[in-house]
Amino acid sequence: MARVFPEGRLVYGMQLPIQSQSTIYAEPWEASATAADLAEVARAADRAGFGYLATCDHVAIPRRLAGPMSTVWYDPVATLSFLAGITGHVRLLSHVAILGLRHPLISAKQYATLDHLSGGRLILGVGAGHVQEEFEVLGVDFARRGAVLDETLEALRVALGPEEYPEFEGELFSFKDLGQLPRPVQRRIPVWVGGSSGPAVRRAAVRGDGWLPQGDPRHALPGQIARIRELRAAAGVAEPIEIGAITEALYVGEPGWETGRRTLTGKAQALAESLREYKALGVDQIQVRFRSRDRAELTDQIAAFGADVAPHLND
Repeated sequence: MARVFPEGRLVYGMQLPIQSQSTIYAEPWEASATAADLAEVARAADRAGFGYLATCDHVAIPRRLAGPMSTVWYDPVATLSFLAGITGHVRLLSHVAILGLRHPLISAKQYATLDHLSGGRLILGVGAGHVQEEFEVLGVDFARRGAVLDETLEALRVALGPEEYPEFEGELFSFKDLGQLPRPVQRRIPVWVGGSSGPAVRRAAVRGDGWLPQGDPRHALPGQIARIRELRAAAGVAEPIEIGAITEALYVGEPGWETGRRTLTGKAQALAESLREYKALGVDQIQVRFRSRDRAELTDQIAAFGADVAPHLND
């Protein structure tokens, strides 16, 4: 079992700005932001009691997708390692690592080192990926990416275990008599599986310690959660699974500017009451994001959420 957070409490984390800048969610100020801005946001979240900070993963974006996706995607291992050195408590989540793009021993070396250097703060979020050109240029079969991820996960579970010389024999990968140090601090690295498609939900249920949905609205969560629990029971997996949700965009207080119709705004108690509904749906951790016009406003929002909203999430 690799549970990360205490059972029965609603925990909050956030996907970091700046490190990925899809037009779907990036704020205009992020385009000119610096590493110093990223560091200050991470420190603010660490101080405010956030459960985790998350970063994304893409190797290269084709021109056909560069408009909506942008080409700004920081490397997750490099970014999380940077954050490990400037934070003290917050967990470090890859949301999500496209494991199929890399040999499992490469991923094992990177993430074992990250867990070692951070004192055991890694959460390995994984997903199958969706950009065909990334797979093709790296010589990975895009059509079989689900099967590739499944075997990679099996191999990585072994490679991230306690043994200095892990052994694995599969259809795509095999290794033995090859030592890797340092080992992770955590005896079992928690693996949270991302995605809301049928195969992704099945993978989370059967192979994951947690589930990271991809934008499911509130009304869709009960059905997805029920399906995960059903599949998990059918597979004979007895351990509990940590269920996640991505909330609506938030703004603590009255913004005084147009934040968009899908943003939850208002007093801390009202926001907490709304977010508690996720817990009632069976969610264990919520990923929040805040509307902002600059770094200062974002760090103020993070501090306000930690001080005024978070204490009421489990009332």
